[in-house]
Amino acid sequence: MPAPELPPPQSSLPEAASRSGAHLLGSAATHTIDIKGMTGGLPGVPSRPAPPVTSVSALAARPLPAAPPAEVATVGAGLERILRGPSGLGTAGLRLFPRDEQHTPSSPPTATAEGTPVPGLYHHPVPEPDPVRVEEVSRRIKAWALDEVSLYPDDWEEQFDGFSVGRYMVGCHPDAPTVDHLMLATRLMVAENAVDDCYCEDHGGSPVGLGERLLLAHTALDPLYTTKEYQPQWAESLHADAPRRAYRSAMEYFVRAASASQADRYRHDMARLHMGYLAEAAWAQLDHVPEVWEYLAMRQFNNFRPCPTITDTVGGYELPADLHAQPGLQKVIALAGNATTIVNDLYSYTKELDAPGHHLNLPVVIAEREGLSDRDAYLKSVEVHNDLMHDFESEAAALAEACPAPGVHRFLRGVAAWVDGNHNWHQNNTYRYSLPDFW
Repeated sequence: MPAPELPPPQSSLPEAASRSGAHLLGSAATHTIDIKGMTGGLPGVPSRPAPPVTSVSALAARPLPAAPPAEVATVGAGLERILRGPSGLGTAGLRLFPRDEQHTPSSPPTATAEGTPVPGLYHHPVPEPDPVRVEEVSRRIKAWALDEVSLYPDDWEEQFDGFSVGRYMVGCHPDAPTVDHLMLATRLMVAENAVDDCYCEDHGGSPVGLGERLLLAHTALDPLYTTKEYQPQWAESLHADAPRRAYRSAMEYFVRAASASQADRYRHDMARLHMGYLAEAAWAQLDHVPEVWEYLAMRQFNNFRPCPTITDTVGGYELPADLHAQPGLQKVIALAGNATTIVNDLYSYTKELDAPGHHLNLPVVIAEREGLSDRDAYLKSVEVHNDLMHDFESEAAALAEACPAPGVHRFLRGVAAWVDGNHNWHQNNTYRYSLPDFW
């Protein structure tokens, strides 16, 4: 069936595009970030044109054309370009799929998949991530972890390598212009996982006192402004443990490359993430299993949202703040985060069952709250994921039609690529994940 129309918002996206005027079509929406100049990026892998974003989800991708000149004659001319539809940056080959159309390419991309996808899970195949980039990102992130932030002791090295973060980030950001752009996302991903492992879960984490630890770590992302007497003590605290060291360093790289708006957007989404951590910790302390809808509410905050929300920074451009903040786009980002996080619940299910303690994930919550067997609860969780994915794609298609601004279309394609790359990494990371014997 055709994608449903969005309800009329209080401030429509085309109107927001109109208010952006020359800003949208000029320096903000189309400028290319000079990562080398801003971060002092390491030499080693030459810059090259962005590879095609291969995604068969809501928006099909094509190689992005060169950015147009920053100069725009008049606001009126810019608005006319917006309203006549997607014809500029990042819109070549735009293709929207109805919900009931088969999402399988006629020629499946070549890939060396090691893992088996969850049977019945709605997803899209993607090409194998560029091995040259994977190797270089993996080399750089390990050097950063060891030499710059002292992230882990020697006996965690195998786990760090097994995470395959280089493959993860290259697969999720296929339109990144350079390895330096990819490193922006990679450092932040590793830092987020250090906080999760060391504060919440695998490596000494505990729900007890989590609020204090998260608050202090968050100041590495959102700096404390206090008196001269106490400022040095706060600055010293940012080196107190591996999570804070990682947050501080990763954010320093990011803010040098991102605009002020992009950096603040990321801080906001990390605050959402930390609030989700605290809700889950409260349930753990109370030994409480929430209702299914309550669990899904927590997962809308404790999810991957900070990752796809920076897709424009990693892609070397900026989606203006007034467009990013529109309710329609926020809904698309939220649905993408929700769907990708349920992917994590499904692939990490057996890993969490084998871990000490009582780990909440969607199959566990459905089984306990709805009185289903473990198998039936898992299969119902697959259905929940599929519904979220269909909603994500329908909302993205409707938004692309409602707002034919080139930057919006490019951003939507980036989010769709992240969704596909996230699944591909989970499917193929057999070091971390294995499927239950339910089929």
